[in-house]
Amino acid sequence: MSITLPPQLESALVEQARRRGVAPEALAVEVLRRHLLPQSPPAPIDEWERRLLAIATDCGVSLSNEALSSEGLYE
Repeated sequence: MSITLPPQLESALVEQARRRGVAPEALAVEVLRRHLLPQSPPAPIDEWERRLLAIATDCGVSLSNEALSSEGLYE
C-alpha cells in the first residue's frame, strides 16, 4: 500500500522521525498501529491478579489526584 501525504503532513512526519532518530516510514507505521489496532492489556501475572481483574468493574471514569486529595474531598 502506498499513501500520498499532503506536503505539510509529510514535513511534520519527517521532522518527528528525525527527532526520534527513526525512518519516517517506521514512525508512520508506529503511529498507525497505536491509533488503529486495539491495545491488549498485559496478561495477569499470577492467580491472585487474575482473580482481582475478574471481579474488577470498569466505571469508565478516573478521578484526578487533586480530586482524591484531602482538600479535594471537601470541595
